[in-house]
Amino acid sequence: MYDVIIIGGGPIGLASGIEAEKKGLNYLIIDKGTLVNSLFHYPMNMTFFSTSDKLEIGGIPFISHNSKPTRSEALEYYRRVTSHWKLNIKLYEEVTSVSKKNESFELISTKGSYTCSNLIIATGFYDRPFLLNVAGENLSKVKHYYSEPHPYFGMDLVVVGAANSAVDVALETYRKGAKSVTMIIREKEIGDNVKYWARPDIVNRIKEGSIKAFFESEIEQITQDEVHFKNPTGKQILKNDFVLAMTGYEPNFDMLEQLGVKFHNDEYRTPIYDSENMQSNVKGVYLAGVVCGGYKTNKWFIENSRIHAIQAIEAISKN
Repeated sequence: MYDVIIIGGGPIGLASGIEAEKKGLNYLIIDKGTLVNSLFHYPMNMTFFSTSDKLEIGGIPFISHNSKPTRSEALEYYRRVTSHWKLNIKLYEEVTSVSKKNESFELISTKGSYTCSNLIIATGFYDRPFLLNVAGENLSKVKHYYSEPHPYFGMDLVVVGAANSAVDVALETYRKGAKSVTMIIREKEIGDNVKYWARPDIVNRIKEGSIKAFFESEIEQITQDEVHFKNPTGKQILKNDFVLAMTGYEPNFDMLEQLGVKFHNDEYRTPIYDSENMQSNVKGVYLAGVVCGGYKTNKWFIENSRIHAIQAIEAISKN
């Protein structure tokens, strides 16, 4: 019987484990992938928006060689933090079901079963891409994750989306030798929330024609050689080799529903929790990190949700 099980081995899950370690609680962190799995799946050349000090957890300094840390630096940092604190963590073990049994919780995973008095859900959102829900989306040419530009050298690309990830992908593949890069965007323009150094770049590349963009457009079908979409001028067909669907991601609502967590009646499907101690409407179930924002996945990130770990463990330690 653990005092608390933390589902999610990202930075906020690790921060929760560190706080549990400090309080002398019997805890376990479980993640279905590798350590900081979401960060691992970021593009190889990604640079964080936050400065390195804003990504620190557990009192361990994060020293970066750049003004903004890179993905590889972050992976190195969180490995070092995990080793330093000797965190009790199980990786590559997916929680398949979770339920409340009287005053405790029962978890079934791909490798075993566990019971605990409290749960912290710190599952983030990057593992569940928003699907286009169109014919042909299951073709191998359609990618919902992007790692590096090399596979797309000499290829005709369609990039779907207009947020940070789509902009980064479009700019990098264009500069690394893609034959053509075309963006298909639902909105009327590139969003204001795009990183301040990237937005002028993409706007100017579109303006000069280096990167094509179709705004107010929506894909209807994908074939082996084409993308069919519609926009205000009518139906369009575009020949292409790959579709990079940078359409965003969503939290694991299924797990919250299994536990009986309720949601606000808003457009973001924001889960209900006490902002003072991070406990949801279900006693013993605490939320931490990005999952707290529901569909509004840009509300919480590492630098402003590190405090959730402290709040939740402080409440648990007093029970």
